Amino acid sequence: MTSAPDRHAWTEAGVFEVADGVHRIPLPMPGDGLRAVNVYALRDGDGIVLIDSGWALDSARERLESALAQLGSGLDRIRRFLITHAHRDHYSQAVQLRAEFGTPISLGAGELPSMRKALDGDHSDQPDRLLRWGARDLLGQLAESFGERNPERDRYLAEPDEWLAPDARIELESRTLCVVPTPGHTRGHVVFADEQAGLLFSGDHVLPHITPSIGAEVARSAAPLAEFLDSLQLLAARPDARLLPAHGPPTGSVHERVAQLLDHHEARLDSTAQVVRDGASTAYEAALRLGWTRRERALLDLDLVNQVLAVGETEAHLEVLVRRGVLRSEGAGRPERYRPAT
Repeated sequence: MTSAPDRHAWTEAGVFEVADGVHRIPLPMPGDGLRAVNVYALRDGDGIVLIDSGWALDSARERLESALAQLGSGLDRIRRFLITHAHRDHYSQAVQLRAEFGTPISLGAGELPSMRKALDGDHSDQPDRLLRWGARDLLGQLAESFGERNPERDRYLAEPDEWLAPDARIELESRTLCVVPTPGHTRGHVVFADEQAGLLFSGDHVLPHITPSIGAEVARSAAPLAEFLDSLQLLAARPDARLLPAHGPPTGSVHERVAQLLDHHEARLDSTAQVVRDGASTAYEAALRLGWTRRERALLDLDLVNQVLAVGETEAHLEVLVRRGVLRSEGAGRPERYRPAT
């Protein structure tokens, strides 16, 4: 009897060639359930271009430096960072290394609103959102746990050197990357498509094992799930490619995983509509009745941050159901309540 493959094997340290001139470097995320983030090193002449950078942690820096040495390169020979979105596991090490080596950072232009609010320390929208979602209990817990700004956490917040325009083309010495806007996880998330080589560097937009959180940012879009579903359809309409994700192993087909994600969210929309028919009226009440993670855990069994993300995702599903005419909203109250449309 053969043992099941280890679904976390992709997190092991090393340098893994995934295509000619492209290497995957998993960098650690200690204490985080995702365990690691993939950084992709692209040969560019006598230097390296990195897609995403990892978290600004000593362990991640040491792992990256060791990996680049195996490629005959070093931190000082990184020519450029191309970042899929501004979450710290993708972005903060780039800011740290830019301060030392002057390496330029490029980031999707849609991240500008959240970046500006984060730099200003403006989290004023979150209390209103939680009240609108009916999650007053979570608001009190957040104030108690994260009431003061954390200078250490914010140390690597900084604007990039370049805001990437939608559909921009990035010319490297041996390949061209197309910048494809894929809002949903964040409003400025982008993926990088190497159309000639048939590769898609998908960041957190398309992941092989999990579904990304939706609208996980300071300046949240009004319709993050609708944007995410549209972005998936956009990738389905593009030529298929090999999936090179930020979390998880590379897989053979973007289209195959996109179809699975679309099916998952349709099933989740059905479940969300059903709990409203059964009596839930706010996003928080609906989230309490739904299962979470692959293990169908109860909302209150999640840690505080993931409870907030779960309620936000539930609200995003409710809003799509309103747009489709399945549910109706009784106005932007505090809390906002939902009812079956018929």
